[in-house]
Amino acid sequence: LISVWREKMAEVDELSKPMFAGLSDVSISGDIPVEGEINVPVGTPSHDDEHSTLDEPVKDTILRDLKAVGKKFVHVMYPKKSSALLRDWDLWGPLLLCVTLALMLQGGSVDSKEDGGPQFAEVFVIIWFGSVIITLNSKLLGGTISFFQSLCVLGYCIMPLTVAMVVCRLVLLGGSGMVSFIVRLIVVTASFSWSTFASTAFLADSQPSNRKALVVYPVFLFYFVIGWMILTFSPSA
Repeated sequence: LISVWREKMAEVDELSKPMFAGLSDVSISGDIPVEGEINVPVGTPSHDDEHSTLDEPVKDTILRDLKAVGKKFVHVMYPKKSSALLRDWDLWGPLLLCVTLALMLQGGSVDSKEDGGPQFAEVFVIIWFGSVIITLNSKLLGGTISFFQSLCVLGYCIMPLTVAMVVCRLVLLGGSGMVSFIVRLIVVTASFSWSTFASTAFLADSQPSNRKALVVYPVFLFYFVIGWMILTFSPSA
């Protein structure tokens, strides 16, 4: 009986010990290396942060934008395999060319009932509406170029026709005879061909190979209409 009683008492003592009591004797030695880091990583300045214009003088911003527009004009006058017009697109150059061309096509006298050229709004709408239609046509035919990239290319490629308009205005100062018409015809034809060639050089690669003709044809009509307005322009007296 005594032995049985001692066994029962031993069981009671075991049950009365607190749970996880042995964990109090466990300690982590300082010799055990702890893996991993808890330092918060500090991000390095990105490329966009280095070129932030928030603290840049307005003069530097304007000069940089003008330089970018000038480079695109060079690409139009000397079209080659370059993605500058597509990668860094903008609408400042097309807007400048459109306004310049519309002003030069404006008649000489506002009060004249027989105005020699189309109104400013007409030229502005024809250029921008035509560019939008060509862009939508390109997208519907499966082109990979974006909407604003197409507007940028079509707008910048008006530059040869704008130069032709300046030359024609200078030629018209000397008279409007047959010689003047022939000179203007040659200048407008060359500028029209250059504008069409430059625009297709940038847009052709973004179109399916079996649908390039369907994309080039509206571009041809677009610049043909602008060239026709330049050729038939005669300043009012």
